[in-house]
Amino acid sequence: MLKPVSRTLHSLFFLILMGTAGTIVYYLKTGPKVTWSLLQPGLERRVIQIYDDQNQQVESLYIWRLDQKYFRMDVAYAESPKSLQAWQGETNAVLVVNGGYFSIENEKYIPDGLTIVNGKASGSDFEGFGGMLAINQDHAELRWLVQKPYNSNEPLQAALQSFPILVQPGGKLGFGAEREDNARARRTVIGQDKDGRILFIVAPEGYFTLHELSVYLTESDLDLDIAVNLDGGGSTGILVANPREIIPSKVLLPFVILAYAR
Repeated sequence: MLKPVSRTLHSLFFLILMGTAGTIVYYLKTGPKVTWSLLQPGLERRVIQIYDDQNQQVESLYIWRLDQKYFRMDVAYAESPKSLQAWQGETNAVLVVNGGYFSIENEKYIPDGLTIVNGKASGSDFEGFGGMLAINQDHAELRWLVQKPYNSNEPLQAALQSFPILVQPGGKLGFGAEREDNARARRTVIGQDKDGRILFIVAPEGYFTLHELSVYLTESDLDLDIAVNLDGGGSTGILVANPREIIPSKVLLPFVILAYAR
């Protein structure tokens, strides 16, 4: 979702978001437990239905879990934004998901946060704020930049920074109640579990606030070690090539995360 604000306002926003974790009474619940479905070796899918305290369904969490022994990650950028279908057709990726926040400056799409594509960096390093998907030739990892800042000497093939951290390393709450703004929106999340698998989590119905989603993911059975919020709202979208499934974004995307079979 486009964030056409100045760098100064971004910096102020980052400072406002920083804080310590907190807790609230949490009323959402899930439906009957659903096991993972194996789509192909190393790729699993799960859907979790979310209900409120009135037993009304309020959201669906669509989750894809990738084993890095079978899949590699990448980040792509195009000067002219594209639909998920166009991105998949051009890249032949197994999975395409929207990336982080971006702005438009002088009719150019600029990532809000460092982005590395084919070894070339663009955008501004968050410098200790938010999280980062860091990809080398063999492996992808999610980082909390407070704990592991970006080093410009790293030989990264691809990377993408976004915010906020929803699950801190070790499975701790990442977005406390004191930071709650009660804003509900469609959400896209990238996570990594304690076995190193990458999870893409999409909540397309717009129910969750960031704090609610942080609490839910931290308390879930997904065994997350870390999770980072990606761009949401109109940008939220994912396409899986086989078996084909799409949750379409409502805007064209200049930056995407890709997954390829090894």
